[in-house]
Amino acid sequence: MKSHLLYIAFLLLGIVTFGCLSQEQAPPNVIIILVDDLGYSDIGTYGGEISTPNLDRLAKQGLKFTQFYNTAKCTETRAQLLTGLYHQQTDNVTRSDNNVTLAEVFNQAGYETILSGKWHLGNWLEETGTPTDRGFDHFFGFLGGTINYYTGEDWGTGRNLMRRDTAVYQVPDNFYSTDAFTNYAMEQISSANGNNHPFFLYLAHNAPHFPLHVMSGEIDKYRATYSIGWDSLRQQRYEQMKSTGLIRENWALTERDSLVPAWKSLDEERRQEEQLLMAAYAGMVDRLDQQVGRLMDNLEELGVAENTIIMFLSDNGACPYDFNRTPNLPPGPEQAARSYDTEWANASNTPFRKYKQWIHEGGIATPMIVRWPGTIAPGSVTRQPGHVLDVMPTLLEAAGLSYPESFRGNKILPMEGQSLMSVWTGNSEFFRDTMFWEFRGSRAVRNGAWKLVAERGGPWELYNLDEDRTETTDLRVKHPGRVSRMARMYDRWADRVGAVPNRRAREMRKNSQDRYLYEFEK
Repeated sequence: MKSHLLYIAFLLLGIVTFGCLSQEQAPPNVIIILVDDLGYSDIGTYGGEISTPNLDRLAKQGLKFTQFYNTAKCTETRAQLLTGLYHQQTDNVTRSDNNVTLAEVFNQAGYETILSGKWHLGNWLEETGTPTDRGFDHFFGFLGGTINYYTGEDWGTGRNLMRRDTAVYQVPDNFYSTDAFTNYAMEQISSANGNNHPFFLYLAHNAPHFPLHVMSGEIDKYRATYSIGWDSLRQQRYEQMKSTGLIRENWALTERDSLVPAWKSLDEERRQEEQLLMAAYAGMVDRLDQQVGRLMDNLEELGVAENTIIMFLSDNGACPYDFNRTPNLPPGPEQAARSYDTEWANASNTPFRKYKQWIHEGGIATPMIVRWPGTIAPGSVTRQPGHVLDVMPTLLEAAGLSYPESFRGNKILPMEGQSLMSVWTGNSEFFRDTMFWEFRGSRAVRNGAWKLVAERGGPWELYNLDEDRTETTDLRVKHPGRVSRMARMYDRWADRVGAVPNRRAREMRKNSQDRYLYEFEK
């Protein structure tokens, strides 16, 4: 635990500067809530039917982005969020010494730094480069990619990778990870506040990532909701999104995925099973929202809500993969290993195409809500594009902190993102010029309104996102010169950061929604 003297010493030494803050202002507390595999339209304020009153309240009190992007995959999004660098540059953060994390910068500024939830970076199986090695004072959570919500057991290995700081954590009875991670977060911010320290909290929930684990009471709320099926649900969400201005009237709803049967073609037994899977998923999102509400109430009780920045986003789009290892068990209890797959993921990503791992909008578009009373106008909405790379430079500017040129004796790379502070404060002149993505050969470059995108093993496609953000009309034949220019931009970027170049990506086998291929590749 840091002392207040250490905090003052850092300021006097000029290691960091609170350049944007007046002498009367206390440095803002920061909370990043990152959730796992949430679809673009799942929560209420983004068009969904799931009850999320607390996230809806967060949006009413803050700023909602309509065009915010992640990297289409959990580990890579976490790497870019924490460093402000492309994941290809950092080798997932802990395997290279050319970067500094948000936790390390805030830690050196005297903040108490807290991670509650999922890590999934570096050599997590070998437990090198763990959170406490990368700037976090306090860590409670799991090192890998996903767990049993009741037992904490790692999904892939069966090992106990739950840790409290560096110690193995034995999960008690009545454990449920979404609640437990919130409890720990509240304990630590209360402690930091009691010590008169600002805090940086990274609350990395595993919800609503499979397996579909949630208490029966949460499932019961939604048992009848999904009797309409995925076709009607997509249309319902699409109309709601248009009516609220989240998407434009002229953007078409994408066609049902070719792997998804028409709802009306299913027999009654299949319909009942599918309804239950989506009800369980909705219950997990509902339970997650309840924990966001508890956290927000706790900030009010501590008297720090007005000076706390809260950011909420997802690490990638909805997951289409079939992980139903226990098809004879209903979703919900700890013995069940169930998931929803392409059918409902297609609805979760309404109105977009594709999913987690693809760089089409369904893979990379995320809800993004930011609340900071006194700086962000309540109920704001922006159509300015933003990227997870921008989190680092934005938060450093908000807190008045300087990005170092070196760390631990190593020269570090300059940040790749841009500060979004002018967007937060309502400056409409901000303009994001070019963004890049690449994950295992799926790739894209966005330049202004134009997006050049390809899935692994496939050719370039070209879309004008102002006119067609749902990527339904490929314009590559009409604009060959633009395709060539943007393709060259991509390859120059790929060469600079170490991403897969277009020529090699074309030779790779295509993405698959087959569970066995995914298990092999992950």
